[in-house]
Amino acid sequence: QVQLVESGGGLVQPGGSLRLSCAPSGSVWSVGQMAWYRQAPGNQRELVALIHHSGADYADFAKERFKISRRRAENTMYLQMNDLKSEDTAVYYCNADVWLTERDSARNYWGQGTQVTVSS
Repeated sequence: QVQLVESGGGLVQPGGSLRLSCAPSGSVWSVGQMAWYRQAPGNQRELVALIHHSGADYADFAKERFKISRRRAENTMYLQMNDLKSEDTAVYYCNADVWLTERDSARNYWGQGTQVTVSS
């Protein structure tokens, strides 16, 4: 069973930076569109950024401070977060369309989430 595994979360002071990573836990045939979402307590899950074959799209709050990237060879996605603010505190989730084998249809997967806490 393939899972998406996130890492890189933690506690950081306001103005600091973190880099999140996400990759499938096992062997897959291909990974398509990948995205980062976040969910703060009491709030709905919201899109942070997504990356696809044509480029990347960002939520307004992320455009100036966050950068999404991926290394296709390892099917790994990153989210570089700079100038973090207290309102960025949330659980950050990885999401991706994954083909397990060449014969399969793509399935959408979620990671288990990684906590990002911005506090002094």
